[in-house]
Amino acid sequence: MSFDLSGKRIWVAGHRGMVGSAVVRRLTSENCEIVTAGRETVDLRRQVDVEAFFKDVQPDAVVLAAAKVGGIVANDTFPADFIYDNLMIEANIIEAAHRAGTQKLLFLGSSCVYPKFAEQPIREEFLLTGALEPTNEWYAIAKIAGIKLAQAYRKQYGSDYISAMPTNLYGPGDNYNLTSSHVIPALIRKAHEAKANASKKVVVWGTGTPLREFLHADDCADALVFLLKNYSDFQHVNVGSGKEISILDLTKLVCKIVGYDGEIVHDLSKPDGTPRKLMSTDTLHSLGWRPKIALEDGLRDAYAAFLAEEHTSRR
Repeated sequence: MSFDLSGKRIWVAGHRGMVGSAVVRRLTSENCEIVTAGRETVDLRRQVDVEAFFKDVQPDAVVLAAAKVGGIVANDTFPADFIYDNLMIEANIIEAAHRAGTQKLLFLGSSCVYPKFAEQPIREEFLLTGALEPTNEWYAIAKIAGIKLAQAYRKQYGSDYISAMPTNLYGPGDNYNLTSSHVIPALIRKAHEAKANASKKVVVWGTGTPLREFLHADDCADALVFLLKNYSDFQHVNVGSGKEISILDLTKLVCKIVGYDGEIVHDLSKPDGTPRKLMSTDTLHSLGWRPKIALEDGLRDAYAAFLAEEHTSRR
């Protein structure tokens, strides 16, 4: 069931984030009108603001990429913020889209919605079959609620609302704050600063043994636009690379790209998180989409973006 984007007005909620900005870049090659709105225009946590925005803009489609995101430290430190903000954002936008008669909506979830010890690779039907990773369960529960909201509106009203579950993402526009970032931007910043300061070692969290899957934000955006155009069903769809790497090997690869040749030291007082997380992308592949950006190439692009951002911030 295809959805033609030509001539459509598409609101990318969360356009300043890494994924949202990538979706905006991708949509520029489509014959559509892209709508964006910053926090100064609409507070997505306030229902009255969101409904007024929909009434004014009347989007034909919505990519719901807006969310409060962060790494292990941020999730563990601010659990109330992560569950409240994300519940409000998704509930307000999905309900307002329904009231405004929006033709299609794509909700962006996260791979953390799956059980901590889910069978690998993780298939879509494994949702709600086990306990979550405790360090980010507040965020995960909010994202699960978003999936269920989209499904509920489809079931009750026949709304063409779909959900996509991306794996760990990285790329231009990432968050490099060490108290709230994910693993790749944290490693890029640590390796870069260790090189700049001529440090003999770089410290990374945990044992380095956990296996993780990564996808460049531009690949993710391409997959999301593909789903927006070509998918309409109840089940959410995993979006990933289908390849995994240990945190230690990832650290070595980042250090190689940055040009840092010091010692890698493990802080064993810090948690590893889920031991392995690889998502099955069989559904997405069966629909005809596959990623194009290899991990090393993507990391080089991400580091170049980090350097450009650092240079700009120092002006």
